[in-house]
Amino acid sequence: MITRLLVANRGEIARRVFATCRTLGVETVAVHSDADARAPFVAEADQAVRLPGNTPAETYLRIDLVLDAARRSGADAVHPGYGFLAENAEFAAAVTDAGLIWVGPPAKAIAAMGDKMAAKALLADAGVPMLHTWTETDQVTDFPVLVKAAAGGGGRGMRVVRDAAGLAEAVAGARREAAAAFGDGTVFIERYVERGRHVEVQIFGDSHGTVVALGVRDCSIQRRHQKIVEEAPGVLPPEVRERLHEAAVAAGRAVDYVGAGTVEFLLAPDGQVHFLEMNTRLQVEHPVTELTTGLDLVRLQLLVAEGEPLPLTATPPADGHAVEVRLCAEDPAQGYRPATGTLHRFAIPGVAAEFAPAKGLRLDSGVVDGSTVGVHYDSMLAKLIAWAPTRAEAVRALAGALARAELHGVVTNRDLLVRVLRSPEFGAADIDTGFLDRHDEVFAPLLPPDRLPLAALAAALASAVRRRAEATMLAGLPSGWRNVPAFPQVARFAGADGAEIEVRYRLDRTGALADWSVSAAGGDPGSGVEAVTLVEAAPDRVVLDVDGVRRAFRVHRVGSDVFVDGPDGAASLTELPRFPLPTAEPAAGSLLAPLPGAVTRVHVEVGQRVSTGDLLLTLEAMKLEHPVLAPADGVVAELPVPAGGQVDTGAVLAVVNADEEDPR
Repeated sequence: MITRLLVANRGEIARRVFATCRTLGVETVAVHSDADARAPFVAEADQAVRLPGNTPAETYLRIDLVLDAARRSGADAVHPGYGFLAENAEFAAAVTDAGLIWVGPPAKAIAAMGDKMAAKALLADAGVPMLHTWTETDQVTDFPVLVKAAAGGGGRGMRVVRDAAGLAEAVAGARREAAAAFGDGTVFIERYVERGRHVEVQIFGDSHGTVVALGVRDCSIQRRHQKIVEEAPGVLPPEVRERLHEAAVAAGRAVDYVGAGTVEFLLAPDGQVHFLEMNTRLQVEHPVTELTTGLDLVRLQLLVAEGEPLPLTATPPADGHAVEVRLCAEDPAQGYRPATGTLHRFAIPGVAAEFAPAKGLRLDSGVVDGSTVGVHYDSMLAKLIAWAPTRAEAVRALAGALARAELHGVVTNRDLLVRVLRSPEFGAADIDTGFLDRHDEVFAPLLPPDRLPLAALAAALASAVRRRAEATMLAGLPSGWRNVPAFPQVARFAGADGAEIEVRYRLDRTGALADWSVSAAGGDPGSGVEAVTLVEAAPDRVVLDVDGVRRAFRVHRVGSDVFVDGPDGAASLTELPRFPLPTAEPAAGSLLAPLPGAVTRVHVEVGQRVSTGDLLLTLEAMKLEHPVLAPADGVVAELPVPAGGQVDTGAVLAVVNADEEDPR
């Protein structure tokens, strides 16, 4: 029996495993990098062992350090979570060789499924349907195709290629990204199915020969081949569901599977099912299965690892519907590149449970107020999951909770998720892996541009009240009091896109809002576009009556940053100083690093003429490659960072002199 469990992972999955351990009376051990020393999962563990360093290669991927941590802490079992070493057969074997209980499938099964090409051959013999696959670029004759990493998962290393001209570079890029993410740059090529649905079956096996399917999840809403919305049960015809269950169980039995696993399929528009891969671990999206089956999958993992038989031998009926979104630190203004910073506030209303299969709204989060989001790990902050008796109710509840959430300090993909959930096509389950490619409208921010002035006005009024509350001189005077009241008060902000916003307003002698206007800084202020009455103003809350309708705005200030959450959406503003200090401007044509990272490849030379969109260099950050492209036709004037160089946000990566000859 397991008495003390070490989780060889971090973030929300470590917290998820710890939550079940607490209910079972199992002691917990965390391992952590230096960057994670103050993370919530470390604080929640009964013991914690430091892994010196920051990067995964220095810490969480070091088998020797993890096993030493288990020895030093007295752990008798190891749970790998997902990612890092979760699907590493060498790690599974090393754990069992050390005399510890391995909470996962046998090393033999992990090895069999870890090489996706070998897995395809093995499962094809077991009758599992497959897509056509190639291993060499010169073998490919049918496009479009998908380049995939042979090891790992999570969309790392994937590239869609629609013609032969782009195949070589796609394969090279996929190899680099796969090598960085998994330590193995092997890739293969398979036929790409247009408008296919990504569906998967949760399976569970025990050491007594039982393998059971626990239902089908639909994970078709993806960006950059990474899932962002998942649901269970997938909306499928009964006969397709049954075929998926049968194929998944056959895959599990072919490798004598034990523990939790997921068999992923591509469902073509004609109803044909094609095997994609088998993930020999617990999946990120396992909560939707828990909420619709009532099972605690981590509890089942621990029981099976202790040698107990599964408490079920057939697929349980689905109870209601569950939908999950992956809330990530990503910047919409930068093409949803991973973002970093301090999470000043992380508050989601209506959460019924955390890390537990309870009905209603569930939150599985790796962060709390004050958490730092760095560059070393994946950008996912949390998973929010809604359960309801029907799909429509679950979708509505999830969208509403997300829209009302207070997410301050780090930009996220929240608005995109809400737009997807509220789209008519998603509501009708008209989805496939190309959903985001066809629906540009879901990338629009929730806050309409014509509502930003009200948010800015609320920020200005709240800031004025705060200053009066903190005043030590003439504190009894109203905010902005003047002998000549004709002149308005002025506040200037920078919006999320960097554009300046100027707010002008005047309060009468009773404190009521006499008039107001918002414009681009320095422009003609005009007059307030709507009839607005100030109902209430406090440092953290402003209520405005807008054309007879009261609207409440929650205001949170951190330094000069002001976060406004209102009925139409959220605004992130930075209050600008009245008398700004001069700052140095980067040279014209400078391309700046959008986030900290490492320059992995430089594709051009100083003096080389480039065209708009040409690839200049590649920046790697948060486990992804980010191409840096030429913004215009011109000549490369500077390349200050060599391949292998580390950069901070805002560092100059290259300078392109537009439409000029070599400046040297």
